[in-house]
Amino acid sequence: MVFDSQRALAAFAAYAANYNDRDPKVRLKIDHTYRVAGLCRRIARSLDLPEEEVQLAWLCGLLHDVGRFEQLRRYGTFNDAQSIDHAACGAQVLFEEGHIRDYLDDPSEDELLHRAVELHSVYRLPELDGRTARFCNILRDADKIDILRVNVEVPLEEIYNVSTRELYDASITPEVAQAFYGHHAVLRALKRTPADNIVGHMSLVYELVFPESLRIVREQGWLDKLMAFASDNPGTRETLAGMRAHMHAWLDSRCGQEG
Repeated sequence: MVFDSQRALAAFAAYAANYNDRDPKVRLKIDHTYRVAGLCRRIARSLDLPEEEVQLAWLCGLLHDVGRFEQLRRYGTFNDAQSIDHAACGAQVLFEEGHIRDYLDDPSEDELLHRAVELHSVYRLPELDGRTARFCNILRDADKIDILRVNVEVPLEEIYNVSTRELYDASITPEVAQAFYGHHAVLRALKRTPADNIVGHMSLVYELVFPESLRIVREQGWLDKLMAFASDNPGTRETLAGMRAHMHAWLDSRCGQEG
């Protein structure tokens, strides 16, 4: 598949321009989209994929959060549980409403792009053919990596829709801690407190598929900043200290001691 990346960028910019980019939440998703696309390209290149496949991975990243804009416009939140499945909304905008043709004319990869967009935020991928699974995992890794950054750069009170007092007083639910030490992402249904969301985002690192993704996490340092959350709750401080040590040891076992 051959497409014009500048046309795709212009199409995304034109779509996002329908929303108020002075709204910090809109700006957040625009910036997140560009970073995820770049991360997809880097991860794909680390796999020695042909340049055409690298560009396809980049396009997956550019398209992945199109549904966030309509979600925000309709519901005023990015919380899927309180609104709609943003990934399914993005697939609808692109493939049912036909906006995918704003980005490129060639339909040969529509099925793969559709699957990548609609599955990028599911807890577990369904059974897929090897090539589709690879592109879905590239996108999912890139998205998780940048979510760590967002959780540091954007006030957690804004992300989690809670007061500062609620956030800093919160405890960590035992089932959430158990999931963390089980080395897997935390199910949304287990999260009961604002601090559970912090642990849930830390746990995304366990789900990263590609070695390059883990290297990026260590290189960028956003995970360390997120794990350094200074809770006012003594029990939460103690639990987070243990989790930090555990995560560092886990990363060392996957990446070695360098960097």
